[in-house]
Amino acid sequence: MRLLTGLCDADRSLTKRAASRIPPSVGKVLSAVEEAAESSKLWCGAAAAMVWLGGWRGRKAAATGLAALAAAQLISNGVCKQAADRPRPPKEWFPHDEVDDRPDSSSFPSGHTAAAVAFTSAVAPSWPAVGAACAVPAATVALERVQSGAHYPSDVAVGSAIGLASAWLTRHAPRLILRHWR
Repeated sequence: MRLLTGLCDADRSLTKRAASRIPPSVGKVLSAVEEAAESSKLWCGAAAAMVWLGGWRGRKAAATGLAALAAAQLISNGVCKQAADRPRPPKEWFPHDEVDDRPDSSSFPSGHTAAAVAFTSAVAPSWPAVGAACAVPAATVALERVQSGAHYPSDVAVGSAIGLASAWLTRHAPRLILRHWR
């Protein structure tokens, strides 16, 4: 019980700090990146560029990234959000109007972060330079979700874990399944 209370206190404190300490100009950049990532547009665009420019390695990285993204979206939005039903952070904590433009769905976990981390983590082993380039907008999306009032930091942390697990499963599940069928 103490651990849960401590987590809630930390969530509250970190959320309020992110909302009040990030300058409005930086908040606009964060929002622009998040808008590009909305509905996975940014990641689909990155996958298309990888297919076009990367040859076989690009096609492999794009396919793996999109498969991990789909798995992360299914787990975070299709399963976890339905089970958790956590309210979004209170609007009063945010000194900006971005808080008015947030979804009504459960706060837990962050589906945007899960998708961003899944795509980036799945792409990186096949094409490390592109994975590193994708890490910048992925981290930006995670920060924006807290700064905008859409999520608590723990929502983003669990979304990141879902993204990492989805990338791992996408990269390893085919081998595990084939081993089982032999």
